[in-house]
Amino acid sequence: MTATSPPRDLTRTMLALLFIGLLIVACFWILHPFLSALLWAAMIVISSWPLMLKIQVLLWGKRSLAVAFMTLLLLMMLVVPLSLSIITVVERSDEIVVWTRSLATLSLPAPPPWVGNLPVVGKKIADGWSHLATSSPAELSARITPYGGIAASWIASKAGSFGMMIAQFLLTVIISAILYSTGEMAATGVCLFARRLAGQQGEDAAILAAKATRGVALGVGVTALVQALLGGIGLAVSGVPAATLLTAVMFMLCLAQVGPALVLIPAVVWLFWQDQTLWGSIMIFWTMFVGTIDNFIKPFLIKKGADLPLILIFAGVLGGLFAFGIIGLFIGPVVLAVTYTLLSAWVVGDISGEVSASDENA
Repeated sequence: MTATSPPRDLTRTMLALLFIGLLIVACFWILHPFLSALLWAAMIVISSWPLMLKIQVLLWGKRSLAVAFMTLLLLMMLVVPLSLSIITVVERSDEIVVWTRSLATLSLPAPPPWVGNLPVVGKKIADGWSHLATSSPAELSARITPYGGIAASWIASKAGSFGMMIAQFLLTVIISAILYSTGEMAATGVCLFARRLAGQQGEDAAILAAKATRGVALGVGVTALVQALLGGIGLAVSGVPAATLLTAVMFMLCLAQVGPALVLIPAVVWLFWQDQTLWGSIMIFWTMFVGTIDNFIKPFLIKKGADLPLILIFAGVLGGLFAFGIIGLFIGPVVLAVTYTLLSAWVVGDISGEVSASDENA
């Protein structure tokens, strides 16, 4: 007599799934205001966890002292510089219009002959430069002044958004401090959940995600530092004023994946306005060098953190940036890395199963 399994209650199963789905949606709704800060905090803690452990060793093995040190470090690197820069820009927004109008009184020299000989864009740059050099102050003022007004009004309208951004950074620092203090517990929970979800492959995917995050942080941070330092050296050597401040601005722009060109190109223009043609010409080539080295340094450093195909990392960084903004720099490579690993494990396992089955049949 064979035992029959009890019939499944379809209504009960559907209601259970519906209830679980409602719980997930409710949790997402409640945590939605904190998701951005939580993601950033997770990325920061995962990337700087080895540094925190080294600091803990130096501070007599006290986790509380190491957490306090890392929290102060995050405040000094994120919240304080950002707050001071935003306050300074907002307070001096009216001066932007005056400064842009004063640009119209400056005389731009004619372009050097070699500019027109540059490949592809040389003729266009030379024509535009010559047109600006021959324009009267009234024409320059009519062209430049509207942009100053637009910039000032944009800064004033974004002051509230900047304040919300600072609040998000403070929340990120607070969540980071909590994760620093309970990092092992959080990592164990994630690994247990991944193992429960997909066995050993799930746990391996979680570990790979952490390595990919750390590799991206290493690539983005070190590349931004190298570009900012090289750009600052060029500014200091060529005699551009406020080189230290401009170097800090370049570092922030490179972290945001905007690049140092927004600082270096105006510096080149200023050098030509000051009739320093030699230094201006040198800075043009230096700007091209500094602005393009990230295409080589960043993928190399990211690959050192996670041993994945270079094209996969490059696609993850660029695709994540376009899809999710700055935080996509971390999300993109992590998603592609986990997907690639799981897919590879599934394909190899499937092939191994087929081979063993064919051997048995033989």
